[in-house]
Amino acid sequence: MKVYHGGYVAIETPIILKSKFPKDFGEGFYCTELEQQALRWASRYNSAVVSTYEYTPNENLKILVFQKMTEEWLDFIVDCRSGVKHNFDIVIGAMANDQIYNYIADFIDGILTREQFWVLAKFKYPTHQICFSNENALKTLQYIDNMKIK
Repeated sequence: MKVYHGGYVAIETPIILKSKFPKDFGEGFYCTELEQQALRWASRYNSAVVSTYEYTPNENLKILVFQKMTEEWLDFIVDCRSGVKHNFDIVIGAMANDQIYNYIADFIDGILTREQFWVLAKFKYPTHQICFSNENALKTLQYIDNMKIK
């Protein structure tokens, strides 16, 4: 399966990215199976590049898959965005975009109830992300090519 990473440079050798801002599924290297989404990620930068990889699943890895936005998905993101570490090699699921993240922040702060969150949490387009959380997970990726879009 092809997966894409949108950024400001081509990344031939992915690494685990540590950020001062917590991500949906914790620290890792983030990709998507949706090329259009990778283009959106990359378009945030003046020099935009989408790197393409071949992803080969490894059944020995511990993988968590969220098929859709659920209570478990919400709780997992709240934990990760609060700095709680998980022990999965790969996490796959919907993305909490900026608007959704604001709702999650309001939910964490007690401004929104869980029910109010779900009423507001509607995507305008499908989202997808794969977080490769460690070196073993990164071994499932084979760099193919990149495309400069700006």
